[in-house]
Amino acid sequence: MSNEVPQIAAPEHPQKLLAPPPGSVPAPKRRRWPYWVVLAIAIAAAVAYWWHGQDTKAAAAKAAPKAPPPVPVVAVQAEKGNIGVYVTGLGAITPINTVTVKSRVDGQLMSVHFKEGDLVKQGDTLIEIDPRPYQAVVKQTEGQLTRDQALLANAKVDQARYQTLLDQNAVPEQQLATQKALVTQYQGTVENDQGLLEAAKLNVTYCTITSPITGVVGLRLVDPGNIVHSTDSNGMIVITQIQPISVIFTVSEDQMAPILQKMRAGQNLPVDAWDRQLKNKVASGTLATVDNEIDPTTGTLKLRALFNNENRALFPNQFVNARLLQQEKTGVTLLATAAIQRNTNATYVYLIKPDNTVTVRNITIGTSEGDQSEIASGLAPGDKVVMTGVDKLQEGSKVLPSAH
Repeated sequence: MSNEVPQIAAPEHPQKLLAPPPGSVPAPKRRRWPYWVVLAIAIAAAVAYWWHGQDTKAAAAKAAPKAPPPVPVVAVQAEKGNIGVYVTGLGAITPINTVTVKSRVDGQLMSVHFKEGDLVKQGDTLIEIDPRPYQAVVKQTEGQLTRDQALLANAKVDQARYQTLLDQNAVPEQQLATQKALVTQYQGTVENDQGLLEAAKLNVTYCTITSPITGVVGLRLVDPGNIVHSTDSNGMIVITQIQPISVIFTVSEDQMAPILQKMRAGQNLPVDAWDRQLKNKVASGTLATVDNEIDPTTGTLKLRALFNNENRALFPNQFVNARLLQQEKTGVTLLATAAIQRNTNATYVYLIKPDNTVTVRNITIGTSEGDQSEIASGLAPGDKVVMTGVDKLQEGSKVLPSAH
């Protein structure tokens, strides 16, 4: 074998290739296309995986049930405030004074100085009766009094004369005693005449009838021109005092103790008069007095409250609901009564949590007044509860609250 090294032909482009070192064997030329194939396969696999994941998520989304939308509700917030404890009783408007005006003399009714339904003051002239017969009696009595006064004066002169003569022993003592008796007799006659004169003048005064109280005049019962008598059983008009006016109402004997205790302590207990449906407050007053005994048939006690009745809203014999403020609770938790739910086992509310979900919260109610109730336990001021829309709620329901 020959030891000569074979000669390698020079490349066509010697500037692009480096000559191998002496004694080395040139490496075969590498092919680059497999790398691009692998890269393409990897990209295709990634796209296929991503697409499969999207299909899986879409299928899962279609298969999973949708969450129900939030329930729109009206929310109300518990607040800190005051509430009153009331005692309610059925009562009737009772005038403090009612007067039936009658004539105190006989005569013809000449004129009327009022209109039915007028508010008259004490001392106002209401009716005039013909005074002429009584004025004539006054004159007659005055004449009789003048005559008897003259007789008395003459008798006194004679008495003085007899006294002088008796001192001179010119007349018997019996004559002076008789004269003294005559003077006394005339004195009695004069006093009787004076009484008759005063009575006659009083009858003239009675011919002008004035209002004995301040109040409202009722319907006229006698018309002008009629003859009235002092013995008539029916009056001519009725006057009712309405300012102030009172309400007499009843409370149970079980509610007496705190009321009497506060009255004895000198406290003024407010009383409100409401209509029969307890929807509208008619007037406000104060408790005046209580009756002196309990009705054994009903176990109730009568109370009288006074009202100024400036607007004349209270009418005599009108039925009202009297509400007496027995106690004022301050700084308690208050909630709208409409937000309170009840069942056979508990009293509860739907409390709205910060994440707008609701939970059932049992509560204890204290005093209720109007559209508010005292929450003795279960809620604190600032808690929000559902007032309307509870029919669609259950524990954990999502809500969309709006303010009341």
